[in-house]
Amino acid sequence: MCAAALTPYSAPDQDWLVAAHGALYAEAEGFDATFPALVDDILRAFERDHDPRCEAGWIARDGRRRLGSIFCVRSDDTTAKLRLFLLLPEARGMGLGQHMLDHALGFARDAGYRRMTLWTHESHRAACALYARNGFACRSATPVHSFGVDLVEQHWDRAL
Repeated sequence: MCAAALTPYSAPDQDWLVAAHGALYAEAEGFDATFPALVDDILRAFERDHDPRCEAGWIARDGRRRLGSIFCVRSDDTTAKLRLFLLLPEARGMGLGQHMLDHALGFARDAGYRRMTLWTHESHRAACALYARNGFACRSATPVHSFGVDLVEQHWDRAL
């Protein structure tokens, strides 16, 4: 297990998180500049509007080095949404992704949610395998053209 700590997301993390999403997805999947722009919009809305009683974001850190992120936000009174789950390649394979997911699921349960949803792409095979191992089920898969590439968009959910 990686010795990384999860710390609350704060505004100084925004530039790193936008850049990390943009660079990783451009390299791995050919995503264009509309993807980091979306991440920036999501983070600005989170900073402006989130309710800390039922929404939170965390940054995984190994000392001062950022390794990833995960967010739990409100979809409705009973449903949480997992967002911005990112793990840098050098931090994969050490159990950190599972630790981050467990943390977000625990937060969602403690906040009173009964269900969690998420949106991803079929090409994110390792993430999809992690979700399936943790009780999520893929409820829909739709071919789309997003971020400059053809993708299969997926929506997953699970009971809490």
